[in-house]
Amino acid sequence: MNILDKIIENKKEEVRKAKSEISLQELMDSEYFGKQGKSLKKSLKEKSGIITEFKRQSPSKGIINDKSGVFEVVTNYEKFGASAVSILTDKQFFGGSLEDISKVRRSTNIPILRKDFMVDEYQFYEAKSIGADVILLIAANLSVSQVQEFTALSHQMGLEVLLEIHDEEELEHINKDVDFVGINNRNLKDFKVDLDHSINLKNQLPKEILKIAESGIYNVEDFKYLKEKGFDGFLMGEYFMKTENPGKTFEEFISNVTV
Repeated sequence: MNILDKIIENKKEEVRKAKSEISLQELMDSEYFGKQGKSLKKSLKEKSGIITEFKRQSPSKGIINDKSGVFEVVTNYEKFGASAVSILTDKQFFGGSLEDISKVRRSTNIPILRKDFMVDEYQFYEAKSIGADVILLIAANLSVSQVQEFTALSHQMGLEVLLEIHDEEELEHINKDVDFVGINNRNLKDFKVDLDHSINLKNQLPKEILKIAESGIYNVEDFKYLKEKGFDGFLMGEYFMKTENPGKTFEEFISNVTV
């Protein structure tokens, strides 16, 4: 069993537990459920194109940053021009929580991506109830029909959909309704990074779809290289979070890529 399999097995158990504690109706009664979300499509075009990330740890890197608080980090990301922020909500493997989104939603005006392993309809109601604007679907752990069903459900709730793929076999998961296709430069099964593999995969995507480069962007040169190759957005987390002051690091990065 690889790490992705372990995460999904644990996630299904988490969802079963959550369902027993909070009903769908309770989620639908939240203050955010009926509100219009913030558009990542619009924000990518108007701002830096960078989707920053708040991530405390990962299975491949262990603890990345367990000192910085979510409110301070996200506030600075927004201040210095982030198009959006991705917030990890998986607790067991990434040290996140739903509360991390709740803590910043009221004061944050950029879109929030709930980054998690979505395996059940219940999680989409959760995402909307805490004020998320975008959800992540990972092709590696979903069937083609699940991607279609979850995309339709997301759109019914006003959530945008980022579909993440890793290889050519997962191209079949793309449908006309997904809002973005993210190509993870890091293989989830062995965690190796290959930017050129991602570029080759990007060139096989429908021209009209927005393309996001995810993970494994370690420096300004990587960013500029991927931008030159036609990516519309860039999801970056570890590069900023591994430093003592992620917001300051992001400010410096922005100054270097916009000259």
